[in-house]
Amino acid sequence: MRIVQMTDLHIDLEDSFPFDIDVRNNFRQILEAALSFKPDHLVVTGDLCYRDGDEAIYEWIFDQLDQQPVPFDILAGNHDDAGMMAKIFQRSHLLNEGEFYYARKLGKNHCLFLDSARGQHSPQQLKWLERQLRQANAPVIVFMHHPPAKAGVPFMDNKYPLQDIEAVQKVFFNHPHPINVYCGHYHVAKTITINNLTIQITPSCFFQIDQQHEDFKVDHHRVAFRIIDIDKDCIFSTLRYLEGVKQE
Repeated sequence: MRIVQMTDLHIDLEDSFPFDIDVRNNFRQILEAALSFKPDHLVVTGDLCYRDGDEAIYEWIFDQLDQQPVPFDILAGNHDDAGMMAKIFQRSHLLNEGEFYYARKLGKNHCLFLDSARGQHSPQQLKWLERQLRQANAPVIVFMHHPPAKAGVPFMDNKYPLQDIEAVQKVFFNHPHPINVYCGHYHVAKTITINNLTIQITPSCFFQIDQQHEDFKVDHHRVAFRIIDIDKDCIFSTLRYLEGVKQE
């Protein structure tokens, strides 16, 4: 089973170039490169929109993904509108009191897709997560936007961390099996291991953030996606970088 994860697209309106970056062409080249590895599934882990959820932007992204031969899943980030996203991507049936979270089997793998668009998870979503982990009684793969831990990136840790880290970790730590988390949000590449959690932070399709500075600073403009290969009980994960596209 091969899954490709893309995250933090930050697509803007047509003919808009935030930070002088051609975000639409960034996504096009990421998608083309990802498909060349013949994945079985694509997952986009949030921040599809540049700043705020926008129907026209979601419609453009949906069109790009829907015309591909590979099935895909999406989830909401802090720059998304979960309800609007679910509607445009024809997934409104997966909404739970405005939150967009769900479970799916990819191959033989239990996969959970969480919604941290509000910076935290509702008590209802956490109870759902507890039930899903209990029912799985096996190793689980989780896709979410925010990392469920601080990551040693001062700007993001101080300004924009997941607000209910302790509550989420408590649920995860109670699971007696390994949990592999694939997320984004931080615009860096990072691996964090805590108890039964292995957290893989995937770089953005926009730009990457300097991991040393207390204040916001762009590190570089290369973009990336993650290839997740699952072979029985083994998971192999690699990053592929591409040069970002600047405004012409």
